[in-house]
Amino acid sequence: MTTRKRLESIEEQALAPYATKSSQSLGRTLHGDEPDDYRSCFQRDRDRILYSKAFKDLQYKTQVFLISEGDFYRTRLTHTLEVAQHARTFARCLQLNEDLCEAISYAHDLGHTPFGHAGEETLSEILKDDGGFEHNLQSLKIVDHLEKRYAQYNGLNLCFETREGIALHRTTHDNPAPIQEFSKYAKPSLETQTVNMADPLAYCAHDLEDALNAGYLTVEEIRRMGNPFIDRILEKCSKYREFNASDTVLQSRLLVRTLIEEANVLVIEQTMKNLEAYHIGTVEDARQMDVDIVSMHTDEWRDFERIKSYLFDHVYRKPQVCIMNEKGKMILSRIFAHLEKNPRMLPPIFKARFEAETSKTGRRRVIADYIAGMTDRYAMDLYKMMFEPYEKVMFEFRD
Repeated sequence: MTTRKRLESIEEQALAPYATKSSQSLGRTLHGDEPDDYRSCFQRDRDRILYSKAFKDLQYKTQVFLISEGDFYRTRLTHTLEVAQHARTFARCLQLNEDLCEAISYAHDLGHTPFGHAGEETLSEILKDDGGFEHNLQSLKIVDHLEKRYAQYNGLNLCFETREGIALHRTTHDNPAPIQEFSKYAKPSLETQTVNMADPLAYCAHDLEDALNAGYLTVEEIRRMGNPFIDRILEKCSKYREFNASDTVLQSRLLVRTLIEEANVLVIEQTMKNLEAYHIGTVEDARQMDVDIVSMHTDEWRDFERIKSYLFDHVYRKPQVCIMNEKGKMILSRIFAHLEKNPRMLPPIFKARFEAETSKTGRRRVIADYIAGMTDRYAMDLYKMMFEPYEKVMFEFRD
């Protein structure tokens, strides 16, 4: 028996009947299956994503605060790792497929632009007459076509279930247009739903902590929010002597740690109730529902949504954050316009793709692919090289 067969056998015994088993995967539907004797198909997907260029570049892409503002704020990479940690916790408690959850988590933000959602808004506005821009669909495009790691095909040739999880990633910030390939079922796998829940839990928690550490919020301001969910968390935190001290960094860590624990328990408990109430006994049962099985109780979720709204009003719209966002928008807008007028400035691979396109929309898409794949630092360096007269131009272009 190969290691893979043994791992698949363990899944059959350890995972719930409604979990997605690697042995039952629809396989690599783009370029055919590639058996591995030592890893399950979802483990192999996870590893392919982990070693991709797009994944490594997440370390220099903005979450909320520009990476140039400080080294101690979250980046898109640390956010991704925290999403994966939440998803693994849920999967382990609910007997779902951890490997699939981890693969989807690692891939869910690969298509994010530099400068966070400000960058995405910029490309979406530029391309409004060319189909717009949506980072989840860009993530799918990356793993399907843009990554260059194999001689025999472009992309990573991931399994259907991993690609489905990327295409159907839906949160407040994520609402991609439906794709026919993934419209067979009313709902995606429970593993996809798990990542969809893990994402907002992660960014609410870490954005709150970053805002406290940056001095954009105080614990007292949060206390005045008047949110029952937050009130319970603060009551639990008050039992810690350290929370009542003057160490604001420790306060923020205790607050966020307790928030994460509370939110995770609420999701796990409610999901278990849903599995029983809706008689979910198979993968197909979950897919045919018209509601998400992985969820939080309606009242608790309403309070949690209010935390997200609070962050929008008191952090994401802070003047300092708005200034950061506008700088990012200006940088990307000017780079795009300059490259469209001067495509000779594109790196060789993108230049070849640009010249092969026959439509204006296709050519603009090539430029968007190039810009979306930039890190914050790369975009800022390229901007200086293009527009500051005395900046040196010995610049290493990246395909």
